[in-house]
Amino acid sequence: MSAANITVISAKPVVLPAPGRGTDLQVRVSAPATGGDLPVVVFSHGFGWSMDGYAPLADFWAGRGFVVVQPTHLDSRTLDLAAEDPRTPRIWRYRIEDLTRVLDGLDTLEATVPGLRGRLDRDRVAVAGHSWGAQTASVLLGARVLDSGGVPGEDMSDPRVKAGVLLSLPGLGEDLTPFAAQHFPFMKPSFDTMAAPALIVAGDHDQSHLSTRGPDWFTDSYVYSPGNKSLLTLFDAEHSLGGVAGHQVAETTDENPARVGLLQQLTTAYLRSALFPGDTSWKSAATAMETDLNPLGKLQSK
Repeated sequence: MSAANITVISAKPVVLPAPGRGTDLQVRVSAPATGGDLPVVVFSHGFGWSMDGYAPLADFWAGRGFVVVQPTHLDSRTLDLAAEDPRTPRIWRYRIEDLTRVLDGLDTLEATVPGLRGRLDRDRVAVAGHSWGAQTASVLLGARVLDSGGVPGEDMSDPRVKAGVLLSLPGLGEDLTPFAAQHFPFMKPSFDTMAAPALIVAGDHDQSHLSTRGPDWFTDSYVYSPGNKSLLTLFDAEHSLGGVAGHQVAETTDENPARVGLLQQLTTAYLRSALFPGDTSWKSAATAMETDLNPLGKLQSK
């Protein structure tokens, strides 16, 4: 897999039948125009976004040899689901099912996207996500959702997923504001069983209005999950981490192309080394950060 940028093909909407969801699942697929045995990254968007967001990451990864699949979840503004829709209380579950449906539907994606047939490596699959999308992706890595009594819910991890990249992942539920606890009861994660390898990215200026704690809330998944994790803390970064959702979008409060550039490079290196044992991209990237005289963040691993 070459580190050089290559031509990318992108297809949307690719539709996966979704009985019981009320709306078939639409996804965007971005892939290198050439090459085979391509690793797959399934990306879960943040609240309100869609398959059209997160171009700074999706395009970059696809340009460096990954097939990136981006489902549009039911909370997307493009679907305009009513608050009183009976699916609303379960949207967090539908989100997780969306990611699993993508993995189940890789044959369909291969057959539907021109030129993709026979080029996916199903043994090299990762999940990624931002904010609510990171929480969605974390469940496939082994995180669980606690019920009102603090008992972990069902295990929805997926053995097909080998690694994850979790950006601005919310922390433990006991630190929710009263509003968040009332309206988002599913935001009570347990990371004790999140055993799959993951890179967790947090901004040290990310002050959530959903949490009574400071920016360190976004590092809980690193602190409380089993080993084989890395934590990238980006200096002065807020929830958008410099602009991962898109270039010059309204939600970005800390526009910083250099920060996004670092994130592009480090996430690519992490995914490559996580999915290709023996690959040294991640080790080289970590060393480069350690020796940077003006680093944009700090990296730790366990």
